[in-house]
This record gives sequence, structure tokens and C-alpha cells, in this order.
Amino acid sequence: MLVGYMRVSSADDRQTVDLQRDALVAAGVDQRHFHTDKASGARDDRPGLKACLDYLNPGDTLIVWKLDRLGRSLSHLLAIVTDLKTRGIAFRSLTEQMDTTTPHGELLFSLFGALAQYERALTRERVMAGLAAAKRRGRKGGRPPMIDTETLERITAALDGGASKASVCRTFKVPRSTLIGTLARIGWTAPGKA
Repeated sequence: MLVGYMRVSSADDRQTVDLQRDALVAAGVDQRHFHTDKASGARDDRPGLKACLDYLNPGDTLIVWKLDRLGRSLSHLLAIVTDLKTRGIAFRSLTEQMDTTTPHGELLFSLFGALAQYERALTRERVMAGLAAAKRRGRKGGRPPMIDTETLERITAALDGGASKASVCRTFKVPRSTLIGTLARIGWTAPGKA
């Protein structure tokens, strides 16, 4: 069975799915098997897409007018098409002439997969280079400390003097989990336990 998915970005009446509908009907999709969303492609919660993917069965073919109607990014599109493939469902995009039931379509899908992997590798490389550059400038990543240096010195002095962690938490108004995590990070050990 052929199942069609259509999406327009705007919920108002300025955009319609007429062009997509006409193309899907011409491709042989019965109008009873259409699923539609009026939402941005960047949104995760598209009820029409969810209903469409749930509706599909092995042997069916999902048809879209254009690839950008289905996925919000290349990796998202690949995840959807890979899931369809593992479920025994074919995929066709009319504009890009991609059909996963043909060798040509399989090749295109493989190329998209390679491009997505390359994109992820480049992104990771740029992030690592940025972190290294920041480190060379003396910047340290991560969350800022919850307890400032002066307060931490007073807390460790109190603990070294025999105060309990519970009393220190009350006195300095520090949550117990924050205190324990901070002490572990600086390597503080209770007197007599070193």
C-alpha cells in the first residue's frame, strides 16, 4: 500500500498542501492514506508524522513530495528511513527521485548516510578544536563551582576542626549533595581517614 505524508510549515491558511497532494495522487497514493502536519519541520512533536509512521506495515511504501517535508535534519531523515527499512517499509521521495526499492535509491540513501557521518565527524572535530583553543587561553569548561573559594576554605576549616557535614550544610546554607560533590572534587578527606 502507498502511504503519503505532507507537511507545511505554517498553521495559517497562507500555505497549503495542494501541490504535495497533487503530486502524491499522481504517484498513486489513495487520498484515504494521507497524513498531514501543519508545523515547522524543526519540531519533534508532529502528530501527523507519528500517526503516519505508526500506520505503516511491512510491504508498504511511504511517499513524500520532497525530502525536507519528512525530516528536520539529515540525521533525523536518515533515522526515519533506516527505521522504515528495518521494518520492511520502502521509502520514496518524488522530487529527489529517491526510491529505496531500486539500486539507484539504495545508492542515494547510502551516500546520504555517509554525508551525515561526515557531518557528525566535522562537528565533533570543530567542537574539540574549540575546546582546545579555550583551554590554551586558560578557560575551563563545565559548570561554575557552586561554592566559591573563600567559602570552601571556611567549610574545610570547619570540617577539619571536627564539625559535622550536616552542621556545615546548615551554617553555610549549602545542599548536602553539593557539599559532598565539591569535597570529592577537591580530594578532601576527613581528619584521621587519610
